[in-house]
Amino acid sequence: MRQNPSFTLTDPAELKRLVRENPWATFVSSTSNGLVASHYPVILDETREELTLLSHVGRPDEQLHELGEHELLVIVQGPHGYISSGWYDEKPAVPTWNFIAAHFSGVPELLSDEENLGVLARLVDHFEGELPEPRRMRGTLADAQYAERIVSGTVGLRLTPTRVVAKQKMSQNRPDHIVDAILGELGGDGPYASAGLLREMQIVHDRRRAAR
Repeated sequence: MRQNPSFTLTDPAELKRLVRENPWATFVSSTSNGLVASHYPVILDETREELTLLSHVGRPDEQLHELGEHELLVIVQGPHGYISSGWYDEKPAVPTWNFIAAHFSGVPELLSDEENLGVLARLVDHFEGELPEPRRMRGTLADAQYAERIVSGTVGLRLTPTRVVAKQKMSQNRPDHIVDAILGELGGDGPYASAGLLREMQIVHDRRRAAR
C-alpha cells in the first residue's frame, strides 16, 4: 500500500480500534502454488499489550495457505467512500476516495485444539455480546459438547505482526472549510452519504483541531 506522510496510521490504539470495529478480514498468502486469499473474522488478543490478532480458518484452508511456513498478510478495512470534487470549492479539482485500512504481516502461530476452542468461544462472545439474549458457545452443555466435536474442523491462529502498514486517508490535506463541506455531504441524503465514513472523519478532524 503506497504511503503518504499525511495519511500514515501508526497509533497502536487506533489500530486496535480499527480491528475491534471492523473484524471481517482478508487473509493473503504467497504459497508454492501461487496467491491464496480467504476471508475470516479476527479479534484482538486482549491479554497482550502488543497488538496481536486471533482467528481461525476452516480446513483445508490451513493447507492452501501453508500456514506457519511463511508470512501471512491480514488486511483489515474500515469505512470508506467516494469523495466528489463537486463538494470542493476549488477549481480545478479531482475526486478521491477516503478510507482506513491496515496490513498486518507476520508468520502466524498455529494453536492447539484446546487453545482454538478458547479463541472460538471468545469470538462468539465478542459478537453475541451485542445481542439482548446472547447465545454463548458454551452457554449450555449441549452447545459446549457440539463445539468440542466440531473444533477439529478448524485451525486456530495467533498473529503478532512483525510489519504493519496502515493508512487513514480522511482529507487531512484539506482546509477546514472543505473538510466541513465533505462532512456535510457524508451526513446528508445523497448517493454517497455514509454514516460510517462521517464518524471516522469526525474522529480524525476533531483530534486534529483539538491539538492546534
